[in-house]
Amino acid sequence: MDALFIGATMLRRGLLNPGNPIRIVRQFAALGRWGFGLAGELRQAAARSPRRIAVIDDQREVTYAELVDRAERLAASLPAAPGERVGLLCRNSARMIEALIGVTTLGADPVLINTGLSPSQLASVAKDQGLRALIFDDEFAPRVALVEGVEKIGEERFEELITAAPRGSGTVPPERPGRTIVLTSGTTGVPKGARRPTPGGFRPLCSVIDRIPLRAQERVLIAAPLFHTWGFAGLQIALALRATVVLRRKFDPAAIVGDLIRHSCTGMIAVPVMVQQFLELPESTGKPPLRVVAVSGSALPGGLATRFMDRYGDVLYNLYGSTEASWASIATPADLRFAPNTAGKPPYGTKVAVLGDDGEPVPPGEVGRLFVGNEMLFEGYTNGASKTMHEGLLATGDLGHVDAAGRVYVDGREDDMIVSGGENVYPAEVEGLLADLPQVREVAVIGVPDDEYGQRLAAYLVLREAETLDPEAVREHVRHHRARFSVPRDVVFLAELPRNATGKVVTRDLPR
Repeated sequence: MDALFIGATMLRRGLLNPGNPIRIVRQFAALGRWGFGLAGELRQAAARSPRRIAVIDDQREVTYAELVDRAERLAASLPAAPGERVGLLCRNSARMIEALIGVTTLGADPVLINTGLSPSQLASVAKDQGLRALIFDDEFAPRVALVEGVEKIGEERFEELITAAPRGSGTVPPERPGRTIVLTSGTTGVPKGARRPTPGGFRPLCSVIDRIPLRAQERVLIAAPLFHTWGFAGLQIALALRATVVLRRKFDPAAIVGDLIRHSCTGMIAVPVMVQQFLELPESTGKPPLRVVAVSGSALPGGLATRFMDRYGDVLYNLYGSTEASWASIATPADLRFAPNTAGKPPYGTKVAVLGDDGEPVPPGEVGRLFVGNEMLFEGYTNGASKTMHEGLLATGDLGHVDAAGRVYVDGREDDMIVSGGENVYPAEVEGLLADLPQVREVAVIGVPDDEYGQRLAAYLVLREAETLDPEAVREHVRHHRARFSVPRDVVFLAELPRNATGKVVTRDLPR
Protein backbone atom coordinates (compact mmCIF):
# COMPACT_ATOMS: atom_id res chain seq x y z
CA MET A 1 0.00 0.00 0.00
CA ASP A 2 2.80 2.43 0.91
CA ALA A 3 4.66 1.79 -2.34
CA LEU A 4 1.50 2.35 -4.39
CA PHE A 5 0.70 5.61 -2.55
CA ILE A 6 4.27 6.89 -2.81
CA GLY A 7 4.59 6.02 -6.50
CA ALA A 8 1.23 7.55 -7.42
CA THR A 9 1.94 10.75 -5.45
CA MET A 10 5.43 11.20 -6.90
CA LEU A 11 4.03 10.68 -10.39
CA ARG A 12 1.25 13.25 -9.88
CA ARG A 13 3.70 15.83 -8.51
CA GLY A 14 6.22 15.43 -11.34
CA LEU A 15 8.96 13.69 -9.38
CA LEU A 16 9.05 10.68 -11.72
CA ASN A 17 9.21 12.60 -14.99
CA PRO A 18 11.75 11.19 -17.49
CA GLY A 19 15.18 12.82 -17.74
CA ASN A 20 18.85 12.17 -18.38
CA PRO A 21 19.41 8.53 -17.25
CA ILE A 22 22.90 9.23 -15.89
CA ARG A 23 21.63 12.15 -13.80
CA ILE A 24 18.72 10.10 -12.48
CA VAL A 25 21.13 7.37 -11.36
CA ARG A 26 23.30 10.00 -9.65
CA GLN A 27 20.20 11.50 -8.05
CA PHE A 28 19.14 8.28 -6.34
CA ALA A 29 22.75 7.42 -5.51
CA ALA A 30 23.02 10.73 -3.63
CA LEU A 31 19.94 9.84 -1.57
CA GLY A 32 21.41 6.42 -0.91
CA ARG A 33 24.67 7.90 0.38
CA TRP A 34 23.39 10.95 2.24
CA GLY A 35 19.86 9.96 3.28
CA PHE A 36 16.68 12.04 3.23
CA GLY A 37 17.84 14.93 5.42
CA LEU A 38 18.67 18.37 4.03
CA ALA A 39 22.18 17.31 2.95
CA GLY A 40 20.79 14.41 0.94
CA GLU A 41 17.86 16.33 -0.54
CA LEU A 42 20.18 19.09 -1.73
CA ARG A 43 22.59 16.65 -3.31
CA GLN A 44 19.89 14.68 -5.11
CA ALA A 45 18.59 17.96 -6.55
CA ALA A 46 22.08 19.02 -7.61
CA ALA A 47 22.75 15.63 -9.19
CA ARG A 48 19.56 15.83 -11.27
CA SER A 49 19.43 19.60 -11.98
CA PRO A 50 22.88 21.12 -11.26
CA ARG A 51 22.38 24.32 -13.25
CA ARG A 52 18.87 25.01 -12.01
CA ILE A 53 18.55 28.11 -9.81
CA ALA A 54 18.17 26.80 -6.26
CA VAL A 55 17.78 30.07 -4.35
CA ILE A 56 16.96 33.68 -5.20
CA ASP A 57 17.33 36.06 -2.27
CA ASP A 58 17.67 39.83 -1.83
CA GLN A 59 21.28 39.80 -3.03
CA ARG A 60 22.01 36.90 -5.38
CA GLU A 61 20.99 33.79 -7.26
CA VAL A 62 22.62 30.43 -6.52
CA THR A 63 22.40 27.24 -8.61
CA TYR A 64 22.07 23.83 -7.01
CA ALA A 65 25.66 22.98 -7.96
CA GLU A 66 26.95 26.22 -6.41
CA LEU A 67 24.89 25.67 -3.26
CA VAL A 68 26.40 22.20 -2.75
CA ASP A 69 29.92 23.51 -3.38
CA ARG A 70 29.64 26.37 -0.89
CA ALA A 71 28.02 24.15 1.78
CA GLU A 72 30.76 21.51 1.42
CA ARG A 73 33.56 24.06 1.63
CA LEU A 74 31.98 25.60 4.72
CA ALA A 75 31.76 22.15 6.31
CA ALA A 76 35.49 21.60 5.70
CA SER A 77 36.43 24.84 7.50
CA LEU A 78 33.91 25.15 10.33
CA PRO A 79 35.47 25.37 13.82
CA ALA A 80 33.30 22.53 15.11
CA ALA A 81 33.40 18.75 15.26
CA PRO A 82 30.83 16.09 14.37
CA GLY A 83 28.26 15.79 17.14
CA GLU A 84 28.77 19.36 18.40
CA ARG A 85 26.09 22.02 18.09
CA VAL A 86 26.27 25.15 15.95
CA GLY A 87 23.74 27.94 16.38
CA LEU A 88 22.27 29.76 13.37
CA LEU A 89 20.95 33.27 14.01
CA CYS A 90 20.08 34.27 10.45
CA ARG A 91 17.22 35.70 8.45
CA ASN A 92 15.93 34.01 5.30
CA SER A 93 18.74 33.98 2.75
CA ALA A 94 20.89 31.69 0.63
CA ARG A 95 23.53 32.07 3.31
CA MET A 96 21.18 30.62 5.93
CA ILE A 97 20.67 27.54 3.72
CA GLU A 98 24.41 27.20 3.07
CA ALA A 99 25.02 27.32 6.82
CA LEU A 100 22.29 24.77 7.57
CA ILE A 101 23.57 22.24 5.07
CA GLY A 102 27.23 22.96 5.80
CA VAL A 103 26.71 22.16 9.47
CA THR A 104 24.80 18.92 8.76
CA THR A 105 27.38 17.91 6.11
CA LEU A 106 30.01 18.10 8.85
CA GLY A 107 27.89 15.88 11.10
CA ALA A 108 27.27 18.67 13.62
CA ASP A 109 23.79 19.65 14.81
CA PRO A 110 22.41 23.01 13.62
CA VAL A 111 20.35 24.84 16.24
CA LEU A 112 17.83 27.18 14.57
CA ILE A 113 17.54 30.34 16.65
CA ASN A 114 14.60 32.73 16.57
CA THR A 115 15.79 36.13 15.34
CA GLY A 116 13.40 37.81 17.79
CA LEU A 117 15.11 36.53 20.95
CA SER A 118 16.28 39.10 23.46
CA PRO A 119 20.00 39.25 24.36
CA SER A 120 19.35 37.40 27.63
CA GLN A 121 17.28 34.71 25.89
CA LEU A 122 20.01 34.28 23.26
CA ALA A 123 22.65 33.88 25.96
CA SER A 124 20.44 31.31 27.74
CA VAL A 125 19.91 29.34 24.53
CA ALA A 126 23.64 29.32 23.77
CA LYS A 127 24.37 27.98 27.26
CA ASP A 128 21.46 25.50 27.43
CA GLN A 129 22.25 24.05 23.99
CA GLY A 130 26.01 23.94 24.60
CA LEU A 131 26.80 25.75 21.35
CA ARG A 132 30.32 25.30 19.99
CA ALA A 133 29.90 28.06 17.41
CA LEU A 134 27.33 30.66 16.39
CA ILE A 135 26.78 31.73 12.77
CA PHE A 136 24.96 35.06 12.63
CA ASP A 137 23.91 37.93 10.37
CA ASP A 138 25.86 41.09 11.10
CA GLU A 139 22.73 42.97 12.18
CA PHE A 140 22.66 40.72 15.28
CA ALA A 141 26.28 41.45 16.28
CA PRO A 142 25.29 43.62 19.30
CA ARG A 143 23.24 40.73 20.73
CA VAL A 144 25.89 38.14 19.93
CA ALA A 145 28.52 40.26 21.71
CA LEU A 146 26.83 39.38 25.01
CA VAL A 147 27.10 35.63 24.40
CA GLU A 148 30.14 34.00 25.99
CA GLY A 149 31.99 30.77 25.34
CA VAL A 150 31.16 30.26 21.65
CA GLU A 151 33.06 30.70 18.39
CA LYS A 152 31.38 33.66 16.63
CA ILE A 153 31.05 33.62 12.85
CA GLY A 154 29.73 36.80 11.25
CA GLU A 155 29.19 37.39 7.54
CA GLU A 156 32.82 38.29 6.68
CA ARG A 157 34.26 35.30 8.50
CA PHE A 158 31.63 33.06 6.96
CA GLU A 159 32.94 33.96 3.49
CA GLU A 160 36.53 33.53 4.64
CA LEU A 161 35.78 29.98 5.82
CA ILE A 162 34.27 29.08 2.44
CA THR A 163 37.16 30.65 0.51
CA ALA A 164 39.74 28.86 2.67
CA ALA A 165 38.56 25.38 1.65
CA PRO A 166 39.28 23.90 -1.80
CA ARG A 167 36.48 22.75 -4.10
CA GLY A 168 35.47 19.15 -3.56
CA SER A 169 35.75 19.39 0.22
CA GLY A 170 33.22 17.66 2.47
CA THR A 171 32.09 15.11 -0.11
CA VAL A 172 32.14 12.14 2.27
CA PRO A 173 29.03 11.60 4.43
CA PRO A 174 29.74 11.85 8.16
CA GLU A 175 29.47 8.72 10.30
CA ARG A 176 26.72 10.41 12.26
CA PRO A 177 24.38 12.68 10.25
CA GLY A 178 23.75 16.09 11.78
CA ARG A 179 20.34 16.41 13.45
CA THR A 180 18.52 19.72 13.27
CA ILE A 181 17.33 21.23 16.55
CA VAL A 182 14.35 23.58 16.32
CA LEU A 183 13.51 25.81 19.25
CA THR A 184 9.97 26.02 20.57
CA SER A 185 8.28 29.42 20.21
CA GLY A 186 9.23 30.58 23.71
CA THR A 187 6.08 32.69 24.09
CA THR A 188 5.93 31.80 27.78
CA GLY A 189 9.64 31.67 28.65
CA VAL A 190 13.05 30.49 27.39
CA PRO A 191 12.65 28.33 24.25
CA LYS A 192 13.36 24.58 24.49
CA GLY A 193 15.30 22.69 21.84
CA ALA A 194 13.40 19.93 20.03
CA ARG A 195 15.37 17.35 18.04
CA ARG A 196 13.89 16.88 14.58
CA PRO A 197 14.01 13.34 13.11
CA THR A 198 15.48 12.66 9.68
CA PRO A 199 12.94 11.21 7.22
CA GLY A 200 13.54 7.55 6.51
CA GLY A 201 12.20 7.58 2.96
CA PHE A 202 9.74 9.24 0.60
CA ARG A 203 6.57 8.72 2.66
CA PRO A 204 6.76 11.86 4.85
CA LEU A 205 7.23 14.05 1.77
CA CYS A 206 4.42 12.31 -0.10
CA SER A 207 2.08 12.54 2.89
CA VAL A 208 2.32 16.34 2.72
CA ILE A 209 2.39 16.94 -1.05
CA ASP A 210 -0.51 14.54 -1.52
CA ARG A 211 -2.68 17.12 0.28
CA ILE A 212 -0.68 20.28 -0.57
CA PRO A 213 -0.13 19.96 -4.36
CA LEU A 214 3.29 21.54 -4.81
CA ARG A 215 5.03 20.18 -7.90
CA ALA A 216 8.59 19.44 -8.96
CA GLN A 217 10.65 22.38 -10.21
CA GLU A 218 8.15 25.13 -9.48
CA ARG A 219 9.11 28.42 -7.90
CA VAL A 220 8.21 28.63 -4.21
CA LEU A 221 8.55 31.73 -2.04
CA ILE A 222 9.21 30.82 1.58
CA ALA A 223 7.97 33.77 3.64
CA ALA A 224 7.84 31.83 6.92
CA PRO A 225 11.15 32.16 8.80
CA LEU A 226 13.51 29.28 8.05
CA PHE A 227 14.24 28.93 11.77
CA HIS A 228 10.54 28.15 12.31
CA THR A 229 9.29 24.57 12.05
CA TRP A 230 7.07 25.41 9.08
CA GLY A 231 9.71 27.43 7.23
CA PHE A 232 12.21 24.61 7.77
CA ALA A 233 9.67 22.04 6.56
CA GLY A 234 8.99 24.21 3.51
CA LEU A 235 12.71 24.18 2.70
CA GLN A 236 12.82 20.38 3.02
CA ILE A 237 9.88 20.06 0.64
CA ALA A 238 11.32 22.56 -1.84
CA LEU A 239 14.71 20.83 -2.03
CA ALA A 240 13.04 17.45 -2.49
CA LEU A 241 11.03 18.93 -5.37
CA ARG A 242 14.12 20.58 -6.93
CA ALA A 243 12.21 23.84 -6.68
CA THR A 244 13.59 27.34 -6.98
CA VAL A 245 13.28 28.91 -3.53
CA VAL A 246 12.67 32.67 -3.36
CA LEU A 247 13.57 34.37 -0.07
CA ARG A 248 13.40 37.86 1.41
CA ARG A 249 15.24 38.74 4.63
CA LYS A 250 12.33 40.63 6.18
CA PHE A 251 8.63 40.20 5.55
CA ASP A 252 6.98 43.13 3.83
CA PRO A 253 3.63 42.24 2.24
CA ALA A 254 3.87 44.61 -0.72
CA ALA A 255 7.47 43.58 -1.45
CA ILE A 256 6.54 39.90 -1.16
CA VAL A 257 3.71 40.32 -3.70
CA GLY A 258 6.23 42.02 -5.97
CA ASP A 259 8.62 39.07 -5.58
CA LEU A 260 5.85 36.59 -6.32
CA ILE A 261 4.95 38.40 -9.54
CA ARG A 262 8.52 39.19 -10.65
CA HIS A 263 9.79 35.63 -10.12
CA SER A 264 6.57 33.92 -11.32
CA CYS A 265 6.15 32.02 -8.06
CA THR A 266 3.27 29.54 -8.03
CA GLY A 267 3.74 28.44 -4.41
CA MET A 268 4.18 30.23 -1.10
CA ILE A 269 4.96 28.97 2.43
CA ALA A 270 3.73 31.41 5.08
CA VAL A 271 2.26 31.85 8.56
CA PRO A 272 -1.34 33.07 9.04
CA VAL A 273 -0.49 36.63 10.12
CA MET A 274 1.27 37.11 6.75
CA VAL A 275 -1.84 36.04 4.86
CA GLN A 276 -3.84 38.50 6.94
CA GLN A 277 -1.49 41.32 5.92
CA PHE A 278 -1.91 40.40 2.25
CA LEU A 279 -5.59 41.27 2.57
CA GLU A 280 -4.73 44.76 3.82
CA LEU A 281 -2.91 45.61 0.58
CA PRO A 282 -4.79 47.66 -2.04
CA GLU A 283 -6.13 45.76 -5.05
CA SER A 284 -3.71 47.74 -7.24
CA THR A 285 -0.76 45.86 -5.68
CA GLY A 286 -1.40 43.06 -8.16
CA LYS A 287 -2.39 39.42 -8.14
CA PRO A 288 0.46 36.88 -8.15
CA PRO A 289 0.20 33.61 -10.14
CA LEU A 290 -0.23 31.45 -7.04
CA ARG A 291 -1.58 27.88 -7.13
CA VAL A 292 -0.70 27.01 -3.54
CA VAL A 293 -0.45 29.14 -0.40
CA ALA A 294 0.39 26.78 2.47
CA VAL A 295 0.19 28.21 5.98
CA SER A 296 0.91 26.80 9.42
CA GLY A 297 2.10 27.89 12.83
CA SER A 298 -1.08 29.27 14.40
CA ALA A 299 -4.84 29.17 13.98
CA LEU A 300 -6.54 30.96 11.09
CA PRO A 301 -8.53 33.72 12.80
CA GLY A 302 -12.20 34.31 12.05
CA GLY A 303 -13.15 34.27 8.38
CA LEU A 304 -9.59 34.88 7.17
CA ALA A 305 -9.56 31.79 4.95
CA THR A 306 -12.75 32.77 3.14
CA ARG A 307 -11.70 36.39 2.66
CA PHE A 308 -8.29 35.39 1.34
CA MET A 309 -9.70 32.87 -1.14
CA ASP A 310 -12.37 35.30 -2.31
CA ARG A 311 -9.55 37.64 -3.35
CA TYR A 312 -6.73 35.32 -4.42
CA GLY A 313 -8.61 32.18 -5.45
CA ASP A 314 -9.06 28.76 -3.84
CA VAL A 315 -5.34 28.25 -3.22
CA LEU A 316 -5.13 28.24 0.59
CA TYR A 317 -3.98 25.15 2.51
CA ASN A 318 -3.69 25.08 6.30
CA LEU A 319 -1.40 22.58 8.04
CA TYR A 320 -2.01 22.01 11.73
CA GLY A 321 1.08 20.74 13.52
CA SER A 322 3.79 21.69 15.98
CA THR A 323 7.53 21.59 16.52
CA GLU A 324 7.07 18.29 18.35
CA ALA A 325 4.42 16.60 16.18
CA SER A 326 5.43 17.91 12.70
CA TRP A 327 1.90 17.66 11.31
CA ALA A 328 -1.46 16.37 12.44
CA SER A 329 -3.91 17.45 9.75
CA ILE A 330 -4.12 19.50 6.55
CA ALA A 331 -7.10 21.56 5.40
CA THR A 332 -7.59 21.95 1.65
CA PRO A 333 -9.43 24.89 0.04
CA ALA A 334 -12.56 22.69 -0.12
CA ASP A 335 -12.28 22.00 3.63
CA LEU A 336 -11.85 25.70 4.37
CA ARG A 337 -14.81 26.66 2.19
CA PHE A 338 -16.96 24.18 4.11
CA ALA A 339 -15.63 25.21 7.55
CA PRO A 340 -13.15 28.14 7.63
CA ASN A 341 -12.05 27.22 11.16
CA THR A 342 -11.19 23.58 10.46
CA ALA A 343 -7.66 22.18 10.61
CA GLY A 344 -8.63 19.62 7.96
CA LYS A 345 -8.04 15.89 7.91
CA PRO A 346 -4.99 13.78 8.83
CA PRO A 347 -2.81 13.03 5.78
CA TYR A 348 -1.70 9.54 4.76
CA GLY A 349 0.16 7.71 7.53
CA THR A 350 -1.05 10.05 10.30
CA LYS A 351 -3.53 9.30 13.07
CA VAL A 352 -5.34 11.89 15.18
CA ALA A 353 -7.28 10.91 18.29
CA VAL A 354 -9.46 13.02 20.58
CA LEU A 355 -9.28 11.55 24.07
CA GLY A 356 -11.08 12.25 27.32
CA ASP A 357 -9.46 12.47 30.75
CA ASP A 358 -9.80 8.68 31.02
CA GLY A 359 -7.72 8.16 27.88
CA GLU A 360 -10.71 6.88 25.89
CA PRO A 361 -11.86 8.38 22.56
CA VAL A 362 -14.72 10.87 22.82
CA PRO A 363 -17.63 11.02 20.34
CA PRO A 364 -17.52 13.33 17.27
CA GLY A 365 -18.28 16.91 18.25
CA GLU A 366 -17.11 16.50 21.84
CA VAL A 367 -14.01 18.39 22.98
CA GLY A 368 -11.05 16.41 24.29
CA ARG A 369 -7.26 16.30 24.25
CA LEU A 370 -5.70 16.02 20.80
CA PHE A 371 -3.12 13.27 20.22
CA VAL A 372 -1.25 12.58 16.99
CA GLY A 373 0.88 9.78 15.60
CA ASN A 374 3.14 9.83 12.53
CA GLU A 375 6.69 8.86 11.62
CA MET A 376 8.03 12.39 12.11
CA LEU A 377 7.30 12.89 15.82
CA PHE A 378 10.18 14.69 17.51
CA GLU A 379 12.87 12.73 19.35
CA GLY A 380 12.52 14.62 22.63
CA TYR A 381 13.79 17.92 23.99
CA THR A 382 17.52 18.50 24.27
CA ASN A 383 17.14 18.95 28.03
CA GLY A 384 15.96 15.33 28.31
CA ALA A 385 12.26 16.13 28.76
CA SER A 386 9.53 14.79 26.50
CA LYS A 387 5.78 15.14 26.06
CA THR A 388 2.88 12.95 27.14
CA MET A 389 2.39 9.82 25.02
CA HIS A 390 -0.63 7.50 24.88
CA GLU A 391 -0.36 4.21 23.00
CA GLY A 392 2.19 5.63 20.57
CA LEU A 393 0.38 8.94 20.10
CA LEU A 394 1.86 12.28 21.17
CA ALA A 395 -0.16 14.87 23.08
CA THR A 396 -0.20 18.10 21.07
CA GLY A 397 -1.10 20.18 24.12
CA ASP A 398 -4.27 21.29 22.35
CA LEU A 399 -7.95 20.69 22.98
CA GLY A 400 -10.13 19.93 19.99
CA HIS A 401 -12.81 17.84 18.36
CA VAL A 402 -13.60 16.12 15.07
CA ASP A 403 -16.80 16.28 13.07
CA ALA A 404 -18.69 13.39 11.51
CA ALA A 405 -16.57 13.66 8.33
CA GLY A 406 -13.29 13.35 10.26
CA ARG A 407 -12.28 17.00 10.00
CA VAL A 408 -10.20 18.23 12.95
CA TYR A 409 -10.98 21.44 14.87
CA VAL A 410 -8.68 23.02 17.44
CA ASP A 411 -10.60 24.60 20.32
CA GLY A 412 -7.59 25.97 22.21
CA ARG A 413 -4.54 25.07 24.25
CA GLU A 414 -4.95 22.79 27.24
CA ASP A 415 -3.23 25.36 29.43
CA ASP A 416 -5.35 28.20 27.96
CA MET A 417 -8.70 26.79 29.02
CA ILE A 418 -9.99 28.56 32.11
CA VAL A 419 -12.60 27.69 34.71
CA SER A 420 -14.83 30.70 35.36
CA GLY A 421 -17.47 30.23 38.05
CA GLY A 422 -17.23 26.45 37.62
CA GLU A 423 -17.65 26.57 33.81
CA ASN A 424 -15.00 25.54 31.27
CA VAL A 425 -14.28 28.47 28.94
CA TYR A 426 -12.14 28.32 25.79
CA PRO A 427 -10.50 31.68 24.93
CA ALA A 428 -9.88 30.60 21.31
CA GLU A 429 -13.63 30.23 20.74
CA VAL A 430 -14.27 33.84 21.80
CA GLU A 431 -11.19 34.99 19.87
CA GLY A 432 -12.59 33.54 16.64
CA LEU A 433 -15.98 35.15 17.31
CA LEU A 434 -14.47 38.61 17.80
CA ALA A 435 -12.21 38.24 14.76
CA ASP A 436 -15.35 38.11 12.62
CA LEU A 437 -16.31 41.67 13.60
CA PRO A 438 -15.68 43.88 10.54
CA GLN A 439 -13.98 46.57 12.65
CA VAL A 440 -11.40 44.16 14.11
CA ARG A 441 -7.99 43.71 12.49
CA GLU A 442 -6.63 41.25 15.05
CA VAL A 443 -7.57 39.99 18.48
CA ALA A 444 -6.24 37.94 21.39
CA VAL A 445 -8.29 36.56 24.27
CA ILE A 446 -6.73 35.17 27.44
CA GLY A 447 -7.72 34.16 30.96
CA VAL A 448 -6.82 36.39 33.89
CA PRO A 449 -7.30 35.91 37.67
CA ASP A 450 -10.64 36.93 39.18
CA ASP A 451 -11.38 37.23 42.91
CA GLU A 452 -15.03 36.19 42.55
CA TYR A 453 -15.05 33.62 39.74
CA GLY A 454 -11.49 32.29 39.91
CA GLN A 455 -10.73 33.35 36.34
CA ARG A 456 -12.29 35.56 33.69
CA LEU A 457 -11.64 36.42 30.05
CA ALA A 458 -9.78 39.51 28.85
CA ALA A 459 -10.01 40.57 25.20
CA TYR A 460 -7.32 42.61 23.43
CA LEU A 461 -8.35 44.11 20.10
CA VAL A 462 -6.58 45.99 17.32
CA LEU A 463 -9.05 47.88 15.13
CA ARG A 464 -8.80 48.53 11.41
CA GLU A 465 -7.79 52.02 10.35
CA ALA A 466 -10.49 54.67 10.98
CA GLU A 467 -12.77 52.13 12.70
CA THR A 468 -14.25 52.52 16.17
CA LEU A 469 -15.81 50.03 18.56
CA ASP A 470 -17.26 50.37 22.04
CA PRO A 471 -16.21 47.89 24.77
CA GLU A 472 -19.85 47.21 25.60
CA ALA A 473 -20.56 46.44 21.92
CA VAL A 474 -17.79 43.84 22.07
CA ARG A 475 -19.35 42.25 25.14
CA GLU A 476 -22.82 42.35 23.61
CA HIS A 477 -21.57 40.58 20.47
CA VAL A 478 -20.19 37.73 22.60
CA ARG A 479 -23.27 37.72 24.83
CA HIS A 480 -25.48 37.32 21.75
CA HIS A 481 -23.59 34.24 20.51
CA ARG A 482 -22.22 32.57 23.65
CA ALA A 483 -23.09 31.89 27.27
CA ARG A 484 -22.63 34.65 29.84
CA PHE A 485 -19.46 33.10 31.30
CA SER A 486 -17.75 33.55 27.90
CA VAL A 487 -18.27 37.33 27.89
CA PRO A 488 -14.92 39.12 28.44
CA ARG A 489 -15.06 41.40 31.46
CA ASP A 490 -11.95 43.27 30.28
CA VAL A 491 -11.88 44.77 26.77
CA VAL A 492 -8.60 46.49 25.90
CA PHE A 493 -7.82 48.29 22.62
CA LEU A 494 -4.19 48.26 21.45
CA ALA A 495 -2.28 49.73 18.53
CA GLU A 496 -0.86 46.27 17.82
CA LEU A 497 -0.56 42.86 19.46
CA PRO A 498 2.86 41.81 20.77
CA ARG A 499 4.09 39.09 18.42
CA ASN A 500 7.30 37.11 18.08
CA ALA A 501 9.21 36.69 14.81
CA THR A 502 6.92 33.86 13.67
CA GLY A 503 3.74 35.87 14.19
CA LYS A 504 2.56 34.21 17.41
CA VAL A 505 1.07 36.48 20.05
CA VAL A 506 3.33 36.74 23.11
CA THR A 507 0.64 36.63 25.78
CA ARG A 508 2.98 37.49 28.66
CA ASP A 509 3.49 40.92 27.05
CA LEU A 510 -0.23 41.78 26.99
CA PRO A 511 -1.06 44.47 29.57
CA ARG A 512 -2.93 43.14 32.58
